[in-house]
Amino acid sequence: MHFFIPPTAELPGLQAAIDGKTKPLGALGELERLARQIGQVQQTVQPQLGRPCVLVFAGDHGAARAGVSAFPQEVTWQMVENFLAGGAAINVFARHNDLQLLVVDAGVAHDFGVRPNLLDAKIAFGTRNYLEEAAMSADQRDAALARGAAIVRSLAEAGCRVVAFGEMGIGNSASAALLTHLLTGSPLADCVGRGTGLDDAGLARKRELLARALQRARLSSTADAASVLAEFGGLEIAMLSGAMLAAAEQRMLLLIDGFIVTAALLVAARMAPAIVDYCIFSHRSAEPGHLAQLRALRAEPLLDLGLRLGEGTGAALAWPLVRAAAAFLSEMASFAAAGVSERQ
Repeated sequence: MHFFIPPTAELPGLQAAIDGKTKPLGALGELERLARQIGQVQQTVQPQLGRPCVLVFAGDHGAARAGVSAFPQEVTWQMVENFLAGGAAINVFARHNDLQLLVVDAGVAHDFGVRPNLLDAKIAFGTRNYLEEAAMSADQRDAALARGAAIVRSLAEAGCRVVAFGEMGIGNSASAALLTHLLTGSPLADCVGRGTGLDDAGLARKRELLARALQRARLSSTADAASVLAEFGGLEIAMLSGAMLAAAEQRMLLLIDGFIVTAALLVAARMAPAIVDYCIFSHRSAEPGHLAQLRALRAEPLLDLGLRLGEGTGAALAWPLVRAAAAFLSEMASFAAAGVSERQ
């Protein structure tokens, strides 16, 4: 698949507009950097953040039953039901921040039927077990990328300018660790965390299983991102990557959540490096592998709250800061307009 994503261009007068607001130079700190990014993405000093949406992509992993997670695989579909019932953390944060929430079934091992706020994009009832074989075929990977892209293009046509990305899938922190190791070159041990809450013995087993998966696949250190994704990714991760690429192509703002979502971004950034210009990194996850991801992407997140829940919760919590940055750029008076004397 090909996506055309140019780097964001400098907007003449944008920095002057930020500097000319009724405040000391640089007094709004990181909000000023954020406002500049928003202005450059939208190419305006009057940004519009219309119809923001949280997309939570859900999928199951064949390796989950091998012991890479503290929770059974059935929790994936049970949590999707929780999302649809409005009872999860992301539901609460989305409601209180006026964010539309859509759940995407990318590959859950369960049949949900037709449900409000659920998009059926299922590729398969979960991936295969990457301890024994590649998680996805090339056709499945490409279909997931394409369906993710189609979902976001449809949102863009409806006027959405901002997409926050979340995920759900028991075992997906293990998949994200493998992707991170292979796409950043960081040692596997630095990429593997406790996920949903493994104890020390569980963490040691997870590391051993992932090392075994790497030995089976024997991917070259120069393997392309698409091959890495098919070997170890999840259907929800692949669909996230496609959705991100389409969002940047549509000049939307991308709110990036934590470890698993950033693993999907690593894949997307290998395919189209300029995508990072469109990304707002919401928070620094407590998962150790997130540090390796942020370093590789040269990213500075807005929040550091010790979060490791996923679901898009960090992105939803960062949304008020994004809204504030856009609002001060478009609404705050300049020294000239307010008749306030500037510093001599």
